[in-house]
Amino acid sequence: MKIGVLVLSDRASSGEYEDISGKAIIQTMDEYISTPKSYDYRVIPDDRDKIEKELIDMSENCSLILTTGGTGPAPRDVTPEATQSVCEKMLPGFGELMRQKSLRYAPTAILSRQTAGIRGKTLIINLPGKPKSIKECLSAVFEAVPYCLDLIGAPYIETNADIIKAYRPAK
Repeated sequence: MKIGVLVLSDRASSGEYEDISGKAIIQTMDEYISTPKSYDYRVIPDDRDKIEKELIDMSENCSLILTTGGTGPAPRDVTPEATQSVCEKMLPGFGELMRQKSLRYAPTAILSRQTAGIRGKTLIINLPGKPKSIKECLSAVFEAVPYCLDLIGAPYIETNADIIKAYRPAK
């Protein structure tokens, strides 16, 4: 299984500072998923055309794409719009649940616009930009990710059940 990690940050992409959010996603996926996996890791600026191009390109080889950054209300925050533009189906429940979880920790979570959608056989999930928030949001939604991947025809994945259990309805 190949997982895309797309970091959206003007400053990290210019080398102004080191990306820690994308690395937090990889660390969390390494903890959560026991199935052999590899990563397609990219850091690009907050530019809608570039985000759309990268999402399309990554979806050719990745079953799961996790983005970080660009989900707030600032003018340069365009990740949800780019995601919606390239997806055939949107899954608003992901964003709803992530915001609900984040609101336990910060009242400003209401400003977050995380979402998820499907492009072909790829699930794309937009995550916030802070490592702590990434972990909180992934813990809220990840139990449903393996079954979603099953439903769209992506590779079957197993989770590390001691850390997070995959929910799959009984057959």
